[in-house]
Amino acid sequence: MAPVTHVHSLAYVARILGEDVELLEAITDNDDNLDYGDIITVWTGSEETMTALTDNGIDALRDLLADARRSPEAWQDLLQSFVDDPDLRARLASGITHA
Repeated sequence: MAPVTHVHSLAYVARILGEDVELLEAITDNDDNLDYGDIITVWTGSEETMTALTDNGIDALRDLLADARRSPEAWQDLLQSFVDDPDLRARLASGITHA
């Protein structure tokens, strides 16, 4: 595997994928949801962090979302598995996004 030389902020990934950034935050909140090393924590201050993804992480996330969108049942399964906030889950289930 080649060394990682750059990462992409979740806000940027949401824009390029046309996804809701809160959905991506919910999925990447648990490092186990993508392969080890695909989710990077970037320290932006003494106690402030942001999440970023490698190129492999973006590809894995794109595949995960594409698989979930194959059917309404698969989409609901993804939301139930990754999104803890019931209001966010309801908004995403209704198709209203904040990309």
